[in-house]
Amino acid sequence: MMTETKRDVLLYFGDYVLRHFNTPNIIFGGEQVAEYMQRYDAALPDDLPVIPESVGGLIKVQKTHCLPLSNVLGAIYNLDILRQEPSSRVLVWVKNNEDVFSRAWVLGVWRVEETGEIVKLEAEK
Repeated sequence: MMTETKRDVLLYFGDYVLRHFNTPNIIFGGEQVAEYMQRYDAALPDDLPVIPESVGGLIKVQKTHCLPLSNVLGAIYNLDILRQEPSSRVLVWVKNNEDVFSRAWVLGVWRVEETGEIVKLEAEK
């Protein structure tokens, strides 16, 4: 699973350029630069949504069971109509951070708030 961000690739390439500073034909030609360009294209965005681990668990469970995003947001909406506060800390977080939650859901990748780890869901086959 690839968890390299575009910034990571840029830093690796910068290090490569510094190591080969006296040999410009190596820096800007050949397969090495093409490899870095491919890695950059495939890398994850730098501004990944940051969510708590427990909220990531909710996304994993919902997606494992092929449930739609509206399943979670609808439950929160229904509680709002009834003027009830969600009983779960996870749902309270989602309610207060719907944009971040939705972005993590759609991208299928996020950074865990507590650890900084990048979690990427495997693509469905």
